[in-house]
Amino acid sequence: MIRPFTSLSIAAACAAVLFSAFGAATVADEPSEADVAAREKAFAEQLGNVTLTGVYTVDGKTDALPKPESYVIESVNKAVGNLWTFNVRIKYGKTDARLPVTVPIVWAGNTPMVSLENATIPGLGTEFSAKVIFDGNRYAGTWAHGKVGGHMYGTIKKNQDEKKQEAAAATK
Repeated sequence: MIRPFTSLSIAAACAAVLFSAFGAATVADEPSEADVAAREKAFAEQLGNVTLTGVYTVDGKTDALPKPESYVIESVNKAVGNLWTFNVRIKYGKTDARLPVTVPIVWAGNTPMVSLENATIPGLGTEFSAKVIFDGNRYAGTWAHGKVGGHMYGTIKKNQDEKKQEAAAATK
């Protein structure tokens, strides 16, 4: 006797196909201490002595072009737990400031992301939030300062050594 398909049997068949094709869902293994140390070292090297150059947008301003932004990161050091201190020069709009900024970093595999929620940044203000990923020589994310927010994206470029800059300037 041939049994008619029911929605339950179709769902069971689909689940069987998915599990056989992709394997049962598993929780990813936690990285080893050596893996964590390696990715943290790579992160500090990736963002040490660089300039992030890009643009930001403001939500709701659909007719406005993205505005330029620049962040000079002199160094990045792990503070404690998931907190990292960025020694930066921040330039956006009329703001141009040099300061240490300590932010939480979360990891998606080996991809680091700033995950800031309603933080105070001395000298700049309160209610700063950001989710910014760093991927190779690019960064991208969202930002908010109080009720205003938007998107940001750009490139990461290593800065020249000061001695190399002075030598290049002397030859011009």
